[in-house]
Amino acid sequence: MRVFGVVGRCAAKAGVVSRLVQAAGAQGLSVSTIKRVNDEVDLDRPGTGSWGHRKAGAREVVLASGTRTAILREAAEPQDEPDFPALLAQMTPVDLVILEGFRRSLYPKLEVVEPGQDRRLLALDDPSVRAVICAAPVAAPVPCLALEDTAGLLAFVLAEAVAPV
Repeated sequence: MRVFGVVGRCAAKAGVVSRLVQAAGAQGLSVSTIKRVNDEVDLDRPGTGSWGHRKAGAREVVLASGTRTAILREAAEPQDEPDFPALLAQMTPVDLVILEGFRRSLYPKLEVVEPGQDRRLLALDDPSVRAVICAAPVAAPVPCLALEDTAGLLAFVLAEAVAPV
């Protein structure tokens, strides 16, 4: 199993991750993802039985059907960043795990930059950012890769992905 991240202060990173997953699958690789979400995101809905279980104090609620399983686990205490190594340890082994949005991880990553973005590049301060993905060239201390070149992006990811630490 190898790990690589996609970060950026824009919505385009989700599309990049989806394209990478599809392209890797087309090459016969097994892929899983871990997506960093806002603390307000909740997969459960008020009024459902599982929501009631959580509100009553259940530490974990497993939602399971014949086609999908989700584990909703309440953190003992709020954290700045999810415990990535613990999440990874719970996953079924695959060829590649793509992280979306874990800026603080030390794993190698691509930074997605949308046209006209006026924010400071993460690549300027983070040595784990190995390249910038952009539709138009930007001044960066790392290579700029074409946003629409999915094959090239996947080749870069596969060359730079590392084993979990």
